[in-house]
Amino acid sequence: MKIKELAKKITELIPNEEAQKFFEPCFLSTWETTTEKIEDYKYFVITGDIPALWLRDSSAQVQHLLAFAPYSDEVKELIKGLSKTQVECILIDPYANAFNKTDSGAGHHTDITEMHPRLWERKYEIDSLCYPIRLAYQYWKVTNDSSIFTPDFKVAINNIIDLWTVEQRHENSPYTFERVDRIEEAGVLPNNGKGNPVAYTGMTWSGFRPSDDMCVYGYLVPSNMFAKVSLEQIAKIAELVYEDLELKERALNLKAEIEKGLAEFAVVDYKDLGSIYAYEVDGMGNHLFLDDANVPSLLSLPYLGAVAADDPIYLNTREFILSPENRTYYSGKYAAGIGSDHTPEDYVWHIALSMQGLTSVDENERKEILETIMNTDAGTYQMHEGFNVNNPEEFTRPWFAWSNSLFAEYLIDYFNLVEQFEKSLKN
Repeated sequence: MKIKELAKKITELIPNEEAQKFFEPCFLSTWETTTEKIEDYKYFVITGDIPALWLRDSSAQVQHLLAFAPYSDEVKELIKGLSKTQVECILIDPYANAFNKTDSGAGHHTDITEMHPRLWERKYEIDSLCYPIRLAYQYWKVTNDSSIFTPDFKVAINNIIDLWTVEQRHENSPYTFERVDRIEEAGVLPNNGKGNPVAYTGMTWSGFRPSDDMCVYGYLVPSNMFAKVSLEQIAKIAELVYEDLELKERALNLKAEIEKGLAEFAVVDYKDLGSIYAYEVDGMGNHLFLDDANVPSLLSLPYLGAVAADDPIYLNTREFILSPENRTYYSGKYAAGIGSDHTPEDYVWHIALSMQGLTSVDENERKEILETIMNTDAGTYQMHEGFNVNNPEEFTRPWFAWSNSLFAEYLIDYFNLVEQFEKSLKN
């Protein structure tokens, strides 16, 4: 079945007429506006209004299609072709977050770091390496097609384990990053590009958040939580596909070290809420308490498989981040939710609203989130990056495919559309 045919069939299953108007544009956004087949069985997926492939964004942009892969050769080809491109990018430079289609030298080549002509940007973010693992693993689980795990994929995951191990002791890392022509922005690591000092914890260091803004303290908790999930997935791939018990053991040993670091350093008593997860820590007693709209976030931990939705520490954390105690939480006339240091004050992100709905177990909250999202699109039937909580006509990024895909995923979840689709095929 073609992707456009899928979209039409699924749309017809949605019982809410207003939601129907959103579904097809959001479901098809990545396919119609950001995807290019560049070789046989190889796809390049840009993020939208920036002509580069982010390892994170490109994975998230096709996530909503995964459940339907068994019914569409077009979806299978896209995901396998994207995975092939992502692996090629990781083998070029696992520290890079965004890549060009060719060795064009486009992007941020005045940055002081080890650039390659294929790189658009070289901000090291843990989640850039987690997302391609997650995408391939979930594709395998849905389709039972292990051919996505190529020999190059195995090299890439070994390289990822190597990198995460090096970054447990960042003082020994070769990675630095400076952007001297924009010294005041949140994209410049202090300390000659090494970032603020950290102590060993067992966790692995990250220079930047998934917002592409710099980490204040180098151990980014939601990204380390994501990494431990990725390492568990690597262990299963190693055992069941590659039959490589040494790789499995490497992955599980690193996972255990990260988990120990999280337990010892990331969980902190916060006022009257009890134990919550900090957003960033440095292993020297400093903690940053906030959450960011971009995923991985603390809000998204159950979605990523890092904790259960009813985990007590998560619930305490959720109470904190969905309150004015979190300085990136904004409330206004049209919406309340999480924004980002990456966008102006009082701007809530559609990604964060979709994620709040996807991680909620409260049907009233889920319904309210759905209505809020559909009432803040500025009449476009598309999602944006951030929008003004007091005037949704003011927004950033009119073309942001990840946000569209995530809202399509929320609609699929909210209306139980995978099950409804499968039933429709039997009738």
